[in-house]
Amino acid sequence: MEISPYYEKQIQCINCKKEFPTLKVRSKFIKIDHTETDFQPIYANDVNALYYNVFVCEHCGFSFTEDFTKYFAPGIQDEIRTQITEKWVHHAFKGERTVFQAIQAYKLAFLCGTIKKEKNVAIAGLLLRLAWLYRSLNNKGQEERFLKLARDKYMDSYSTEDYSSTQMSTVRIIYMIAELSRRIGDIENATRFFSRVIEKQNVSGEAKIMDMVKEQWALIREEKKHDHDA
Repeated sequence: MEISPYYEKQIQCINCKKEFPTLKVRSKFIKIDHTETDFQPIYANDVNALYYNVFVCEHCGFSFTEDFTKYFAPGIQDEIRTQITEKWVHHAFKGERTVFQAIQAYKLAFLCGTIKKEKNVAIAGLLLRLAWLYRSLNNKGQEERFLKLARDKYMDSYSTEDYSSTQMSTVRIIYMIAELSRRIGDIENATRFFSRVIEKQNVSGEAKIMDMVKEQWALIREEKKHDHDA
């Protein structure tokens, strides 16, 4: 009998507290071939773990990831009820997901995270993953749209420092702002933030990011030179 890459897990909804099943990917099936400069994992097989990061509650429609906090500010759950639950057409996301179902799940999580006033850094992560999903479909327009939205949220996170209690380091936030700016053609911000990363190279302890910055910095210089010569 062939073992499936997926297994079913019961998740408790952080909003309505009811349980629902969702698929997760067995870790031995997660094979990353390489990682793009904005940290998009490129998988070596057909199993894309990104599709299953979002939990969609089949009871109330609330959608969330492991990055969401359990805390709901007063009045927020009423807002979720009127904006999400009362409009929720019951459909389960518990089976294998297509890229389009994954996009739908991330958009639901983005909506829920926005209503819940989740941290900027968590929202940025959802938007970045939406950009990656559209990239996998070669949809340049939507990819750029979500890269820009993610970049702006990382900017908000950097200025409010709401990433400080998460796994994101300052250097990584600055790098993300720079690299996403470069990808959307905002060379001014890319240059400004890449140079901030380089300023921190002695204190960061993030050697891999430093190597990536140097490569991206060279690309920008090349592009600028090309524009100048053109």
